[in-house]
Amino acid sequence: MSIWSSLQAIVGNAAQGAGAVLGNVVDALRNLVSDEEQRRQVAFTVAMIGLSAKMAKADGVVTNDEIDAFRDLVEFPQNEAENVARLYNLAKQDVAGFDAYARKISRLFEGETAILEDILDGLFHIAMADGVLHDREAAYLEIVASEFGMDDVEYRRVRARHVFVGELDPYVVLGVDADIPYDQVRRVYRKLVAENHPDRLMARGVPQEFIKIASDRLAAINAAFDQIELRQRGAST
Repeated sequence: MSIWSSLQAIVGNAAQGAGAVLGNVVDALRNLVSDEEQRRQVAFTVAMIGLSAKMAKADGVVTNDEIDAFRDLVEFPQNEAENVARLYNLAKQDVAGFDAYARKISRLFEGETAILEDILDGLFHIAMADGVLHDREAAYLEIVASEFGMDDVEYRRVRARHVFVGELDPYVVLGVDADIPYDQVRRVYRKLVAENHPDRLMARGVPQEFIKIASDRLAAINAAFDQIELRQRGAST
């Protein structure tokens, strides 16, 4: 069974329930998807759809840019568009707050900070669809990060990959201090490139359909290192 077939069954099951629809979806994963690898992939897909919809609702209006950004982030078959849209709309109408849903997702991936960071990266991709991180989106993402157990340093590292706010951003992206030796920066950079290869993301449960998260992250890491390298060359001349 594909992740999309599983999604169809889960959406149908959750829609029959009352109250916290997204909570019903997460609970249904345990009963409707027996294969552990597929369960993780479906859980990731549900988390991205649900939290994206909640973010759109928090922002007050669902724009075409946000919808296009979601479609750009995930490749799904055209014949599954109705199921994706149905879950998206159920999430927007859900009576439960997004913080409660984020906590449930966090428990689903308990102790797996890397995959929770993947989800937050995807949400930033969608939030930045119009080129601006609006105040309500920023507040939403900060709360989600907190519910995921991320501290301020971890949150700022993810944010810096998407939103430029100052000259120290390249160092924030790489998670290093601005005054460490260049050779150490280069070692950290190479380690990050290896750790964020698309195969690594898929190994921890990110479906292939969401592999753009990996390519966007690698692009940000490469751009950050390029900026530091240029500064190093300038300083040595």
